[in-house]
Amino acid sequence: MKRRNTRGFSLIEMAMVLAIAMIMMSITFISLQPALRDIHNNQAYDLVMMQLRNARARAISDREQYIVCFGVTLCTGGAQPMGAPTAQSIQIYEWPAGTALTSSVQVSNVSLPQDIDFQVLTGVPTGATPDGFGNASAALDFDQGVAGGITTQVMFMPDGSAHDTNGNLNSGVLYIGRTGDLYSSRAVTLFASSGRLRGWRLVNNSGVATWIQQ
Repeated sequence: MKRRNTRGFSLIEMAMVLAIAMIMMSITFISLQPALRDIHNNQAYDLVMMQLRNARARAISDREQYIVCFGVTLCTGGAQPMGAPTAQSIQIYEWPAGTALTSSVQVSNVSLPQDIDFQVLTGVPTGATPDGFGNASAALDFDQGVAGGITTQVMFMPDGSAHDTNGNLNSGVLYIGRTGDLYSSRAVTLFASSGRLRGWRLVNNSGVATWIQQ
């Protein structure tokens, strides 16, 4: 027989505890959203920089040409053992000297976080662009000053410089961001002759969208 003073939790008490726990979890989840979005922004930016730096370093160390392709463009026609490009793809190919471009070999294929794309968001400055490259009319804007140039790819040479697959020096800029979130915008600029990379982020400067070096 149960003792008269033995007592457990009532159904109402348990329901109240669960409701309070769910409310606290919801508040925590909502408060973490800005931080999680910022993490994705930084992950995307770091990934772009890492892939470009990796391709340049491999070109120098291997004494070969390495091509970095952004987005959906199939820029080499070579074998794709790691999958076809998507809108968020960054692919690296090795193009051995003295061979046809179609003989290039894919060495990596990575993608931006799901909520980040190569894009220029509405409100991005069209005048004061990163390092003065272009007018922010395209998310992938390489081959600056080259008529009919290929704007979605970069090829690093054994001396570390950046060219296109036609042999032209290839400076430019790319933009990434989250749809509808202007200040998620990041940019990377490339200087052709040195292969130097610079990172940028868009900030609200007294109500004016302004690029600052990352």
